[in-house]
Amino acid sequence: MSAQPVIITTPRDRPGSPAPARRTPMAGESPPRPRPAPATRDPAAEAVAAPPPAPDPAPAGRLGLCALLAETAHVHPHRVAFVDPADKRAWSGRAPITWTYAAATEIVSRLANGLRTWRLPKGSRIGLSLAGGAESALAYLAIEAAGHCPCLLPPGWSEDDLVAGVQAAGIAAVLCQARAGNAAPAETMRRVALRYFGLRYLAAFGPDVPDGVISLDGMALDGTGGPFAAQAAGGLVSFAGGDPARPVHRSGNALLAAIALHHTRIGIAPGERILSLLPFSDLRAVVTGLGTALTGGAGLETLPVFSALPFAETLARPLPTHLVAPAGLERNLAASRLPDTLRSCSLVHRAPSAFPARALAADGAHPVIDVVAFDEVALLSGTRGRDDVLRTLADPERSPLPDALIAIRAEEDGRLAFRGEACRTALLQRGNSPEKTAEAWSETRFRATVRAGRVTALTLG
Repeated sequence: MSAQPVIITTPRDRPGSPAPARRTPMAGESPPRPRPAPATRDPAAEAVAAPPPAPDPAPAGRLGLCALLAETAHVHPHRVAFVDPADKRAWSGRAPITWTYAAATEIVSRLANGLRTWRLPKGSRIGLSLAGGAESALAYLAIEAAGHCPCLLPPGWSEDDLVAGVQAAGIAAVLCQARAGNAAPAETMRRVALRYFGLRYLAAFGPDVPDGVISLDGMALDGTGGPFAAQAAGGLVSFAGGDPARPVHRSGNALLAAIALHHTRIGIAPGERILSLLPFSDLRAVVTGLGTALTGGAGLETLPVFSALPFAETLARPLPTHLVAPAGLERNLAASRLPDTLRSCSLVHRAPSAFPARALAADGAHPVIDVVAFDEVALLSGTRGRDDVLRTLADPERSPLPDALIAIRAEEDGRLAFRGEACRTALLQRGNSPEKTAEAWSETRFRATVRAGRVTALTLG
């Protein structure tokens, strides 16, 4: 297949001005090299030095997570928002940064203004192929603030998976990073762009951004900030079961409803911390990490590359902490000495899944929350000993769930179905999202195995 053009713009263009277009060179041509950001400049340091952001003149019109970021930044600019892992340089080539709400808002605003210079219609889908860390959160919020729709691309996908995923979801641009361990995501995405004509823009964080790819560091350094535009959030696109052929769209309201349900379970307070071990690749990570942190005015710290010693050191920091971990780590956590600063522990499952005997005991002061993801349709959270998800799934009719947000039933064939604002999703078809109401039931692929009033497994049916 012949090479297809990838239009790029320079970060020095004024927001709203026409962007000069260039393309990825055809075979045999010498590719142009974008102007690199000066090595001596640091976007985080410049953002910290910037004045606190001004309030949006029309706050009632703002929706989405970027609005929550801006509101907290205006009231508590010096509160910590995002913290990079201490070993970040080893796998990304970039130094770890602790971002205050004010600094994060400034950088998100600069990135959003840069994205607005791209020749993309409002509501375009922009892919995120980022392993985690602060850049994942900043890029997600910048896409939303620019009036576009973030689309999560799992970092572990192969090149063929990426081609299939961006085509199925109708993705027009991708934000990634130059280096992730031994991988070079930006180089991989360049090859994806040559195979899919619809992918028009590529941009990456990090040193050594390849030719033909926009430097997001340069965009943050040379761009200008300001209040976020008053506009509705475009929701979220993710992939059911990590399958590139099954992109799912969730509206902005549906995403906020799912976040609200989980937020009520953990009771996080402003200024506390969420420590997440989940990759930034699906609904689970957005709801339990970024969404819940911003809803509670808290901080978010992620560990994209898990290692026992750095995890123990990070967890032991004297901060009120809400841990989010894959459910497979429960026995390891139970065998560890957990600090007194641990306020809650969310164990995240993804159907199909078995639920063996529990190792972590819950108490009133340190609740354990089980979170079960049903593809990208629904996320069900419940506290052990109170609104236990395994008993809720065993007898949905007696569950204490708010029906307007989430309701569950078993269909005639035994498959579980969900309804409510938090479950309002639609499978994209050739890039289009069919309309779906909150009253419509969404059937999943899973059946529940029930014993003694408790679900012991969720199986594919």
